[in-house]
Amino acid sequence: MLDFEAELKKFHPSLEVDEVEEAIYKHGLTDITDLLVEIEKDRRPQGAERNRGTEE
Repeated sequence: MLDFEAELKKFHPSLEVDEVEEAIYKHGLTDITDLLVEIEKDRRPQGAERNRGTEE
């Protein structure tokens, strides 16, 4: 049988959206965009960023 009192004691409410956002920023989690930017930096030569858009 399920012990509802014990289960209620273990319950922790989920974070609200603004709290989740704050928790994520505090931990500095990396997302796919961050990974792609780093890959592109490693892949591109040093001077290529200055000449971007001038290639034909």
